[in-house]
Amino acid sequence: MAMAATLVSYWCDSDNETKSHVNPEKVDPDALAHLQPLKSGKTMSLTVLNSAPEVAVKEAVETGVHLDPSLKEVTYNPTYETMFAPEFGPVNPYKSQQMAAPRNMLSGYAEPAHVNNFMFEQQRRTFSTFGYALDPSVDTSQNSSNSYIGAVDEAEKNKGLTVFEEVQGGEANDIDNYLGPWAKYVDEKDGAKPSEEEQKELDEITAKRQKKGRNKEEAPAEEKTILHVKDAYDYQGRSYLHVPQDVGINLRTADIPDKCYLPKKQIHLWSGHTKVGCVLLFPVSGHLLLSCSMDCKVKLWEVYNERRCIRTFIGHSKAVRDICFNNTGSQYMSAAYDRYLKLWDTETGQCISRFTNRKVPYCVKFNPDEDKQNLFVAGMSDKKIVQWDVRTGEVVQEYDRHLGAVNAITFVDENRRFVSTSDDKSLRVWEWDIPVDFKYIAEPSMHSMPAVTLSPNGKWLACQSMDNQILIFGAQNRFRLNKKKIFKGHMVAGYACQVDFSPDMSYVVSGDADGKLNIWDWKTTKLYHRIKAHDKVCISALWHPHETSKVITCGWDGQIKLWD
Repeated sequence: MAMAATLVSYWCDSDNETKSHVNPEKVDPDALAHLQPLKSGKTMSLTVLNSAPEVAVKEAVETGVHLDPSLKEVTYNPTYETMFAPEFGPVNPYKSQQMAAPRNMLSGYAEPAHVNNFMFEQQRRTFSTFGYALDPSVDTSQNSSNSYIGAVDEAEKNKGLTVFEEVQGGEANDIDNYLGPWAKYVDEKDGAKPSEEEQKELDEITAKRQKKGRNKEEAPAEEKTILHVKDAYDYQGRSYLHVPQDVGINLRTADIPDKCYLPKKQIHLWSGHTKVGCVLLFPVSGHLLLSCSMDCKVKLWEVYNERRCIRTFIGHSKAVRDICFNNTGSQYMSAAYDRYLKLWDTETGQCISRFTNRKVPYCVKFNPDEDKQNLFVAGMSDKKIVQWDVRTGEVVQEYDRHLGAVNAITFVDENRRFVSTSDDKSLRVWEWDIPVDFKYIAEPSMHSMPAVTLSPNGKWLACQSMDNQILIFGAQNRFRLNKKKIFKGHMVAGYACQVDFSPDMSYVVSGDADGKLNIWDWKTTKLYHRIKAHDKVCISALWHPHETSKVITCGWDGQIKLWD
């Protein structure tokens, strides 16, 4: 078989090495007639490439109309005719006229016809129902028998009606009193109506229900306070809010102990409640302890010296769920199941103001910023987080994205943001005063986390999970779950047991459903110590911020205990 050579021109820089060259004197000048000159300051060289072993190819190259389809790169300017010339090769001797004809479907070539989909379906259904249809190849403007295909007699008899026209003009409209498929018959009566006697009974029941509803919105319980100590002020006129200086440590600063140790034994017991729900230490100093209980009361206790009960605050008609101090401790907020949030003066025991939106508040927090001490947020039973202004008593913002009751609110990131957890098993992060959560954390494996605590260094969030674990989330930027720090070994399912850290971040403490105080090592996550603290659920555990080993626990047995 003869070999044909295709001459292809290409350019190369003068300083580069050229590929194998052909002597221009030996090249037929006619074969170069089709080459296009390029406007460039480059030298020209020729390379011989092998091509298809057909004479037809050689002839095509010489006439300048062939371009090898296998080429990846064309190094000259081909003409339009060259680019779009048919491929060359041996002629198929078996190609029939039928094979050569263009085909776009299996049975041949179907010409495109512009027929409306509805019209096509109309004719197809008419044909399948009555056996006739319009002939698309005939001009249908003359309504003659020739314009139909199939059962032409039937078409003439029906005057060419289609299925759709037949249904409209059919017998459906002739049915007496028929107003359409969904309408009632004219004689048809409405559903059974109550008789006069039944209507009276219904009215009485409705009136009773409305009365009950009014009772629920009854006026808030009367507020009063009981002072349990002889004098509210000492000889210098200082109240019990004054930080004592004779307790051996400096409580006035936010200094934390260098090294913390495990508490070993109970050193004090405060009693007076029936079922304690939450305890809270006085801001910064921690020299006073505030507790709320299912007996509808809030009590203030001394942590040092005689450890007396100083004052009882009475003002809720149902169990108190949560309490929160402002930054100075001069005021605190209480949230109860009677649907009221109340602001109290810690020193005088006076109730300053009341707030309600007719829903049960589950948690309450003051904004910790100094310039926003008039604002507080409350997580409600109706899935909302409501923000109130203490000065006006009005709701100023609502954060409404949760799908379940809101259980905990914790401020993070220098109080610019806060984290909320809910019965919807999610954790959401909010920018202050922006009612759209910018971070939503929910995994199929996650459980509800009703108690959340921020670590003393502000870097971590400890969340008490209902699958008997304490999960640690980063509290800066990403809010990622720290999978290396999961604290297990206690039983808390069904109880919102409060978690806390030791001031030096060495230990994590939590109560549990068995009434035990559990202490884990922060670094290794090992369960170091378990103390039987209460006879019933140990609902809260607090590590004193200025003490090396003092922990306060409270439980549903009505007792508050101090451990050292």
